[in-house]
Amino acid sequence: MNRRRGFALLLGTAIVLALARWLVLKTSEAPLVRHFESVLYDVFTRPFFHLGGVPITPALLVKLVIFLIVLSLLSKRARAFIGDKLLTHTSIDIGQRDALARLTSYVIFALGLMIGLESLGVNLSSLLVLGGAIGIGVGLGLQNIANNFVSGLILLIERPVKLGDRVEVGGTNGDVIRIAGRSTWVRTNDNVVIIIPNSEFVSNRVTNWTANDRQIRFRIPVGVSYGSDPDAVRDVLTRVALAHPDVLRNPPPEVRFMQFGDSSLNFELRAWTIRQVQTPQILTSDLNFAIFRAFREHGIEIPFPQRDVHLKADSAQKTGLSICLDRACINNCRGEQ
Repeated sequence: MNRRRGFALLLGTAIVLALARWLVLKTSEAPLVRHFESVLYDVFTRPFFHLGGVPITPALLVKLVIFLIVLSLLSKRARAFIGDKLLTHTSIDIGQRDALARLTSYVIFALGLMIGLESLGVNLSSLLVLGGAIGIGVGLGLQNIANNFVSGLILLIERPVKLGDRVEVGGTNGDVIRIAGRSTWVRTNDNVVIIIPNSEFVSNRVTNWTANDRQIRFRIPVGVSYGSDPDAVRDVLTRVALAHPDVLRNPPPEVRFMQFGDSSLNFELRAWTIRQVQTPQILTSDLNFAIFRAFREHGIEIPFPQRDVHLKADSAQKTGLSICLDRACINNCRGEQ
């Protein structure tokens, strides 16, 4: 809707200017009109400065602004046509489609800019001075913007992260919904969009949960009392995992006996899923509820940290107390009363 309004405004402005020009031509015999036309011509053709022999005039700047607007609209239209219409009939995934469409729009904009500047009479060789000034500006304060832009090109070409991936970077966990020229948009499970600079994905460590495919394995630690049968615990955990509709049967869930803890036998339930990649906490919560109910039905106890305290009075001196905590004896001598 905004693009249509902008195009309509541009078209209306052109029509008004054409009508004004026609009226001026019709009334060009009037001295006042001729004088006004001469003043306008002098204002729009008087150069501000010269760049490589090319006079920079208001008329040239107006043409350049209009040309950049039209070129931007054309590159965006080409990107939308390539990504949404042309490549949708191929076997390329959504990430590759977006990367190709974005790179094509960049190429169209760059070529169109060079052709347009040549057609406006600007010698590209004369822009070397301007390029040097831009390079100095990048070195002084625009290095972050240049770094993010180059990092965006690396993401589009190398594709370590693509649209739809589940990523974790800098403590942010979410789905990639957009890769722009300067930043990448990541949507969390709270439906909050976090805008992350592209350089974060290139220079920092990034966890991509779905880089290979959408099949992810989750690990759920479980502790039981020392009086429980490990084989029974393994069978119960396996049945609970297989009963969940979002847990894959192939590869099947696994139960690992991890260690002998201070107060419990520690197991780990490992389950694969495809549907719950975006909501791992929901899958973990569902399995924890089911494990608790299954343990209660089968009489398997979930322990909690316990401390046995034994107080012993020394019959000889009657001055000390021996406190035993977890088989460690700490003598506390209070002195003779």
